[in-house]
Formats: sequence, C-alpha cells, structure tokens
Amino acid sequence: MGPTGLTLQESLRLTVAALMQATGHSQRTVADILGLTQTQVSRRQSGAAAWQLDDVDALAAHYGVRPLDLLDGPTRACEALPDAHHRRTTARTTSSRAKGPTP
Repeated sequence: MGPTGLTLQESLRLTVAALMQATGHSQRTVADILGLTQTQVSRRQSGAAAWQLDDVDALAAHYGVRPLDLLDGPTRACEALPDAHHRRTTARTTSSRAKGPTP
C-alpha cells in the first residue's frame, strides 16, 4: 500500500474514474483509447482485472499528462489535465420567456 493507504491498482481505478468524470469520457471511450473492449475496461475498473503499465502509458499520452501524474492519484492527474481535455459545460442562461414579454 502507498502513503494514501490505497494499493496502486485502487489508486489507478480512482484516477481513471476521475479522468472519465473530468473529460466526460465513457468506459467505451477509454476502451477505444486503449484498444480494449468496454468489458475489459469495466473489469479493470471493478478490480476483476489489473491495469497494466501499457495502459498507463497510453492514457497519459492521450490525456497529455505524464504517466507519473496518473500514478500519483486522481487529484494530481486531474490537476495536470490540459484544459482542452476537460468536459465542456455550457452556462445556463435565462430564457426570454422566463423574463416575460418585452415592451
């Protein structure tokens, strides 16, 4: 176990989940990035199968971060994630109907 009390595999599962949340990627998208099936990614995320170092390298290259950022945990990985990879959110605006008729 590492200093956080998590094994490396547990930390990687949390990191991949955090990156998926930050980018809006699904398991299928992560599978496509890695050349795996969605089922294989699901098994890695559930702990039924282990993440491999090649997976870490491929994810780091795709997301534009260093492999060590991924191994350092979800907070560091998301901090290192370039803005271009973050999920796009749209600001909510008030519709003209909600404001009422204009004179």
